[in-house]
Amino acid sequence: MACIYHYCSVYEALADLKEKGYTYDFNIHDEEIKQNPDNFEIEHIYRYEGESNPADEAAVYGIKSIEGLRGVFVTGFSANSQSDTAQILIDITIQGR
Repeated sequence: MACIYHYCSVYEALADLKEKGYTYDFNIHDEEIKQNPDNFEIEHIYRYEGESNPADEAAVYGIKSIEGLRGVFVTGFSANSQSDTAQILIDITIQGR
């Protein structure tokens, strides 16, 4: 994992990643990550915490595939919003450290 950035909002994180070429939406195509997690690397991660509501917590991932495809995945950061794909990305993050 290359970078951790601090943005004021999820929107700013997504806009910056888009400028950097992360245009693929892994939220729509999350099966690709689930089926082949070893084919992906997390290059950027941003965690957003809401000011007053813990339910506003989110994580924005800048992901690159071994084929060079770059995209984003956005997920809630609270325990009740974790999807299978989000857990895989957490595992990839831990492995990358």
